[in-house]
Amino acid sequence: MIQPFVAIRNVSKAFGKFQALQNVSLDVQAGQVLCLIGASGSGKTTLLRCVNQLVRIDRGGIWLDGDLLGMRVQNGRLHVLNDAEIARQRLSTGMVFQRFNLFPHMTALQNVAEGPVQVQRRKAGEVKAEALELLARVGLADKAANYPSQLSGGQQQRVAIARALAMRPKLMLFDEPTSALDPELVGEVLAVMKELARSHMTMIVVTHELGFAREVADRVVYMDAGRIVEEGPPGQVLSAPNEARTKAFLSAVLA
Repeated sequence: MIQPFVAIRNVSKAFGKFQALQNVSLDVQAGQVLCLIGASGSGKTTLLRCVNQLVRIDRGGIWLDGDLLGMRVQNGRLHVLNDAEIARQRLSTGMVFQRFNLFPHMTALQNVAEGPVQVQRRKAGEVKAEALELLARVGLADKAANYPSQLSGGQQQRVAIARALAMRPKLMLFDEPTSALDPELVGEVLAVMKELARSHMTMIVVTHELGFAREVADRVVYMDAGRIVEEGPPGQVLSAPNEARTKAFLSAVLA
């Protein structure tokens, strides 16, 4: 049996008395796009942050490309990784947030090149050339010298995607990347994400853009109250869901 590229097993996470995730298990194969949908507070973002180790899980395990995240097995026992070890593991994932969080004092090119040079200690000349290619890939070849204040929200988010890709991640995570954008700017960001999907980048996407999920996702997962309620191909989950909660959510969104 082929091991999943991302394997999430019985993951639970509580914040005080609030149970954000309850025994969540998921598989994502290499090159697949998984879309997470559900109402605010359903656990989607928490799950994404657990995969990126921004949040430490209470129970369960997450594996990326065969590596157990946040833990190591030593002498038959599990040991929690230290912050430096977690930071090294986190380099395997790129994450794009709702807010762009670009460095305001740096140009688009500098924002994209900063991580590879400072964190991965790669040569500046090599990184600059790659950063220019990535800006071209997201349709911003002519904006390399622009500062974030000179860019639209959609352009800033595309720079943020290029910045994440510059770290050469194995997995891309998107946390509602279009939710902070004006409606007319959403399409340009989704177009970049569709291109990534066509290039077989493995992606987990939290989104309310059901049209995007229908077109691009290999699988859609509906979450509610920290649990997976329903999962399957987008045609099934979005057009003919089995669960009443999924039907109610989709009716509310479409309304």
